Amino acid sequence: MTPLELALLALVIGAAVATAALRSVLSSVVAFGAYSLGIAIIWVFLRAPDVGLTEAAVGAGIMTVLFLLTIVKTEHPDVERTFERLDLRAAGVAVALVLVLSTTLFALPAVGDADSAVADDDVTEYYLDNAYEETQVNNAVTAVLAAYRGFDTMGEAAVVYSAGVGLLVVLNREVFG
Repeated sequence: MTPLELALLALVIGAAVATAALRSVLSSVVAFGAYSLGIAIIWVFLRAPDVGLTEAAVGAGIMTVLFLLTIVKTEHPDVERTFERLDLRAAGVAVALVLVLSTTLFALPAVGDADSAVADDDVTEYYLDNAYEETQVNNAVTAVLAAYRGFDTMGEAAVVYSAGVGLLVVLNREVFG
């Protein structure tokens, strides 16, 4: 793992813990936005930029705006403490779950590994052998996203579009209406 990947992992874990532990709702929303942005960058590192873009738009962008709008519309209790009281049993369950799920990471191939199951899969070979001829597109990634996985890409675009329309409706009603 590179130092940049370690720093990104530390950012995501720190933001997740801060989101749960901070007592101020505004601080938690900001930490949650940082968490979502970190997850979006991780998706880009994992070579899934379409998923990263969706996470950045919906998770870090639209959800943060909606949370901030909610904070503006609600009353703010006085915050005496910076952090919430920690429920040790719940934290123990969360840490145990993370540790169990983390054991699966060692079974995964390295990102970009030429010997990974995906690299020499029949579907991958089919895409690389036929994408240019069947789709008449000059970029294999675009051919896969638009031609072979068009419904998946359309679904992601629908999620981003719907979230944007929902945000505009809420903003129009709550801020401008």
